[in-house]
Amino acid sequence: MSRADEIYIQNCRDILDHGFHDDELQVRPHWEDGTPAHTVKKFCLVNRYDLREEFPIMTLRKTGVKNCVDEILWIWQKKSNRIADLNSHIWDSWAGEDGTIGKAYGYQLGVKHKYPEGEFDQVDRVLYDLKHNPASRRIMTNIYTHADLHEMNLYPCAYSMTFNVTGKYLNGILNQRSQDMLVANNWNVVQYAVLLSMFAQVSGLIPGEFVHIIADAHIYDRHIPLVEEMLGREQFPAPKFSLNPDVKDFYDFKVEDVNFENYIANPTGFKIPVAI
Repeated sequence: MSRADEIYIQNCRDILDHGFHDDELQVRPHWEDGTPAHTVKKFCLVNRYDLREEFPIMTLRKTGVKNCVDEILWIWQKKSNRIADLNSHIWDSWAGEDGTIGKAYGYQLGVKHKYPEGEFDQVDRVLYDLKHNPASRRIMTNIYTHADLHEMNLYPCAYSMTFNVTGKYLNGILNQRSQDMLVANNWNVVQYAVLLSMFAQVSGLIPGEFVHIIADAHIYDRHIPLVEEMLGREQFPAPKFSLNPDVKDFYDFKVEDVNFENYIANPTGFKIPVAI
């Protein structure tokens, strides 16, 4: 069993057995047929993954690594909000007539701000501080910009990363306001563990702990039988993770530079309806 499988099973079992059902509430999400998409949820899950021991990718259901990494590079490296810049269709439902998702995600990371050291966007500020101010307790990003929420087609779910250098290790905390546990949980964990590893490599550091905080961790009503089935599946050891060691600049990373050796996982095995 991989550590990611173990944590996922614990999280989902806790939600299903002890969670709050919002069946009596009026909810915003809905299914494609217009039916309200209700959930069972738990408040504030905190999961810790030690990247020095094992990469947190689950084997209960295979995570689409290429599209997963492509999306995180779309947000953090390209700093894009245009779905044409993405090599998958996962954002199509939230694209406007202009082909963008509005002033969300990558757009916010690309906005430049003035500092005593110069003008940086949020990503470049992090990269600068990791090299020049590793003792800083201010190395963080936040894309939940209230002034721009009305121009975002979807409010950011994973909205804040805090980076902390402890000795030779780079640690990180991902804050997420909301998470669909079936569709997005391990997807986001893999993305930000890869991102932290990339930042560590180009900063001369070693990936340490990755902490994932989820304010509203939920399973949609139509996902419950799918999750129950998945929790009983065979589990496999985590694969060996590595990055292309020749990459020294974050902006040079490509999807092909991320490698998972001996990644064995169960196929999804079912179609997942997505609440919108």
